[in-house]
Amino acid sequence: MRSKWLLSSAFMACFALGWGTHAQTAQRHKPVSITRLYTGPDGQSHAEVITDVRFTSDPARKGLEASENIKVVGLQFARTSPGWFNDWHVAERHQYVVTLSGRGEIEVAEGRKIALEPGSVFLAEDATGKGHISRTIGTEDRIALNIRVADK
Repeated sequence: MRSKWLLSSAFMACFALGWGTHAQTAQRHKPVSITRLYTGPDGQSHAEVITDVRFTSDPARKGLEASENIKVVGLQFARTSPGWFNDWHVAERHQYVVTLSGRGEIEVAEGRKIALEPGSVFLAEDATGKGHISRTIGTEDRIALNIRVADK
């Protein structure tokens, strides 16, 4: 009788511990990652990952969290075919590029490659220097959303 009680108590403790861990995990949110391309002092394009996008609750829209507004001046859908390649170039404008479908990559200084997969976001700010290489990889078109940022 005592062993059944110990066994059921141990089972309940494990369940409660597991449920508590699940509840804590559910409360955490995956950070938003943005890869920022910028020109370093060496004149080369470099990439850094930004994960400090801050969200605040919107009391008017229960359950919604949003970042601060970013002033933009244009939005454009872009499509590149499999095998598309754009050799070394600088960003024509400061813009966010969000990959909607397909795959691509950006190559920066020292051959470092940044994967562009559905849902990935990068901020092109390397408007001077050597720039970067852009390419579509895989067998399908890459569809992206280019969001031009307003000048500061």
